[in-house]
Amino acid sequence: MSLIHSSLLLSSLKSESCWNSEFALPSTLEDMISRRVVVGSLVCLGVVAAVIWATSGSGKVQYLPYYLPCPEIFSIKLQYTEEKLIQLFPQLFYQQPRVLAPNRQDVLTVTPWLVPIVWEGTFSPEILDSAYRPLKLSTGVTAFAVGKYTRFVESAEQHLRRGSQVNYYTFTDSPEPIPQVQLQPAQPWLVTIPIQNYSSWQEMSMCRMETINQHVAKVSKVQYLFCLDISMVSHSPWGLGILGDVVAAIHPGYFQVPEQFPCERRSSSAAFIPEGEGDFYCGGAVCGGLVRKVYELTKTCHMTILVDKANGIMAAWQQESHLNRHFLSHKLSKVLSPECIWDDRKPKPPEIHLICVSTVDKNYRGV
Repeated sequence: MSLIHSSLLLSSLKSESCWNSEFALPSTLEDMISRRVVVGSLVCLGVVAAVIWATSGSGKVQYLPYYLPCPEIFSIKLQYTEEKLIQLFPQLFYQQPRVLAPNRQDVLTVTPWLVPIVWEGTFSPEILDSAYRPLKLSTGVTAFAVGKYTRFVESAEQHLRRGSQVNYYTFTDSPEPIPQVQLQPAQPWLVTIPIQNYSSWQEMSMCRMETINQHVAKVSKVQYLFCLDISMVSHSPWGLGILGDVVAAIHPGYFQVPEQFPCERRSSSAAFIPEGEGDFYCGGAVCGGLVRKVYELTKTCHMTILVDKANGIMAAWQQESHLNRHFLSHKLSKVLSPECIWDDRKPKPPEIHLICVSTVDKNYRGV
């Protein structure tokens, strides 16, 4: 029995050794795998240690994936050093806008060609100021003064883009009587440009486009240029909402009665606008925009005025008629409400919430 057991045990051992010999890996291969595992682990740990040492030495915290060490470390580029909070606008607190509850429901606030009509209450002065002030934009203002009519500068200094650079270009036939105006600290100059003495304001209006084009629009170093009427007086802060490529203000006398627009209706005039056409009737007392756009605008209007003059025609409202004809075919990029060109002789309707600028009776004999 013992011999039988011994023979069985011997046969089982032989069979087991045969099974191991069939499936076991060679010792040399096992050694190679173990060496590679050890070397790979040491390399990963060494890279991680070096990165940690470099980041701790520079004092800056860098992002390390949580799953390290691993082979993917060789494909990761650690370029992020620290988080910097970028704010286009400083933190402001203002009423959250409501899509279904606009601030103004009593007036049109967007044109058919999708540009804004700027009314009081449709914009945030704080947001506009925070957006435009870092750009340090400069604005030029032109005005024509017949006689001693130069007082608009003082009111503009108080309210027009307060704290920003505004250059004044005053065209006058008598530069000596212009008073010394206390300008803002950021104000570099008040330029006086002599012009000939016109016999009437209508004649001066006809030559305004040419004068602006020749003296200012071609040589001005400001970014924006606005043409204002010398009879305008500022009453409240304004100017933040007027910046745009080409801007003009709706005439206060016709924003409620579009069917009564006083456009030039004679087809023989270059300012001709047929009945029933026209978007808004804009007043000639306020218009402007980017300098290059103002240059194109004044040049075009001057040419159409010359065409009418050659044909013995004077448009119904001189330059204002030619401006409105130009705006019909060259759409404005922003439209200002009558609040920026109000007429003090008219009663204030409920749609006018705040009068920014108004025109007063022209007095050519004095200030």
